[in-house]
Amino acid sequence: MLVLASASPARRRLLEQAAIPHQVQVSGVDEESIQNPDPAELVQALALAKAQSVAQSLAQSLAQAVAVLGAKQPWPVLGCDSLFVFEGEVFGKPRDSEEAISRWRRMAGGWGELHTGHCLLGVTASPADPHGPMASRRLETITTRVQFARLSDAEIAAYVATGEPLACAGGFALEGRGGPLVERIEGCFSNVIGLSLPLLRRWLAEI
Repeated sequence: MLVLASASPARRRLLEQAAIPHQVQVSGVDEESIQNPDPAELVQALALAKAQSVAQSLAQSLAQAVAVLGAKQPWPVLGCDSLFVFEGEVFGKPRDSEEAISRWRRMAGGWGELHTGHCLLGVTASPADPHGPMASRRLETITTRVQFARLSDAEIAAYVATGEPLACAGGFALEGRGGPLVERIEGCFSNVIGLSLPLLRRWLAEI
């Protein structure tokens, strides 16, 4: 059973659609306390922090399960974090509709990059393990380039009026109403939504 250390509904939907059994345990990490000027390195650090936080809380309960069931297989914990970068600037969630419209006027017809940091920890059952509660660690950032369609002001205003851009980093949701506004993608499709399913498949096969 995979443990997803994220509150993201989009990531959970990806796992559900791929039929990957999982449960969600939100990390509670203070993301503002983790800083790095490089977006690709920052999302990796955030993914690691989230996965480690949940792994620590799981270690004791796993130790109890081993005592009862005798199971010793590491429990995979997945942490993820994403940032969208356009022309060197990190675009988080727009503050309001005015900012969303301003950003979309810049993005229309242009290219941006979606960086998602992934961390998969294999959590051991015993917190007394000399190597700590993590039996294994995999850490990687996947970057996908996104080209947006050329849009009129009316099209931009109509999309922003749906409210979807205000809830999304970068101001768009590829799996939602923003999908038709994306002209082209270079790289992993699911990475833009929240996590790279091909990467996760390889990692889970390894452990």
